[in-house]
Amino acid sequence: MDRRTFIKRSSLATAVVATGFHSPLFAQHTSNLKIGLIGSGWYGMVIAKAALQAGGVEITAICDVDTAHLRNSATELETLQGSKPGEFKDYRELLNLPGLDAILIGTPPHWHALQFIAACKKGLPVYCEKPLAYDVDEGKAMMEAARKTGNIVQIGFQRRQSKAFQKARELIQNGDLGKIRQIGAQIHYNPGNADTTVQDPPSSLDWDAWCGPAPKLPYSPSIGHGSWRLEKEYGNGHLVDWGIHHIDIIRTIMDFGMPESILATGSLDVLKGRITTPDTLLAAMHFKDCPVIWQHRLWGTGDLNPQFNNGIFFYGEKGTLFASDNKLILTPSGREKEQQVMDIDTPDMQEKHLAEFINAVRTKDKSLVSCDVEDAFQSTATVQLAMIAYETGSEVEWDTVGNRISGNEEAGKLSARPYRQGYIRPIY
Repeated sequence: MDRRTFIKRSSLATAVVATGFHSPLFAQHTSNLKIGLIGSGWYGMVIAKAALQAGGVEITAICDVDTAHLRNSATELETLQGSKPGEFKDYRELLNLPGLDAILIGTPPHWHALQFIAACKKGLPVYCEKPLAYDVDEGKAMMEAARKTGNIVQIGFQRRQSKAFQKARELIQNGDLGKIRQIGAQIHYNPGNADTTVQDPPSSLDWDAWCGPAPKLPYSPSIGHGSWRLEKEYGNGHLVDWGIHHIDIIRTIMDFGMPESILATGSLDVLKGRITTPDTLLAAMHFKDCPVIWQHRLWGTGDLNPQFNNGIFFYGEKGTLFASDNKLILTPSGREKEQQVMDIDTPDMQEKHLAEFINAVRTKDKSLVSCDVEDAFQSTATVQLAMIAYETGSEVEWDTVGNRISGNEEAGKLSARPYRQGYIRPIY
């Protein structure tokens, strides 16, 4: 979708989200859409409950490789919607159920490609969490699968629904900041101290199935449920997991495609032995006419001013704008100019994003979603390329015509990692 229309499209969802599970948007319909959920742990349930909050759906089946997740989530969903979903360990069995109208995918990213493509082959609409894929070539295969099927797809970049970021776009497009010459983004924070002791997984968890096509590492709580994001083999680090939201919203606001080249430097010193991705990272992403600088520190106090620890700086000739989920701070150029602080809250970004998807499925109109698979590929590939630049210690250039890394054989090899025995990489 043309990102210039994202404010218009996202506004379609504004009127549909109510405070209860019965939304006026779908009151005229006598039947709910029947939804299957793949990955019923913490975040899978976040998007499932957001879908219920948006209204007009019933979660009729859930899938997870942890029987405790299945049991607890099925019970909670029964309480919320009045009916208990079917429980499955294998997502392929769930996809074979007759009568499904759409699929939600809330698994870790190393599983996204196989589950997404399988759902596409069934012709089912798919809402998939970000990042789109674990590696670049998986994302290409996912785009190809969706193109062949023509199914409705929404990827979970819910910050596109933020009224603060929409206002930031308006200010920039209206010329309030003048020409934007540089953009900075950062999320500094201190991760918790998860247990790194190698041990048997919980009895309810099939660890082999959880690892799936990714390498099977010895289990520890530090890389299992809720803690995999900073493990290289599963989450690929802070930029790919959390910073990707800011990179996506920068692309959306500025109408950027892919960066022409990326350089990255960093280290893993402070948290060495606890995580396997950089705790300090600086990445320069050279988009046409405007560089984007990402930085994170997973230690210390972060920014000198803590209110800027999580957000985006747009540096323009007429002023600087700091933008976060719920606040804008505009600092005009000139000594006499007064800083303007705008509190713009959007507490229901997730619900709005799911409502867009549900409305698109209900009306069979894929133009109603604000983040399709092609758009999500560009945001995801951008941060993946940054990590490849970090891993190789080299500049990574992107060929927009060939849709691949150019002139860097070592970096190109990291576009696709081998799958574990028993799993077959999708072909695009």
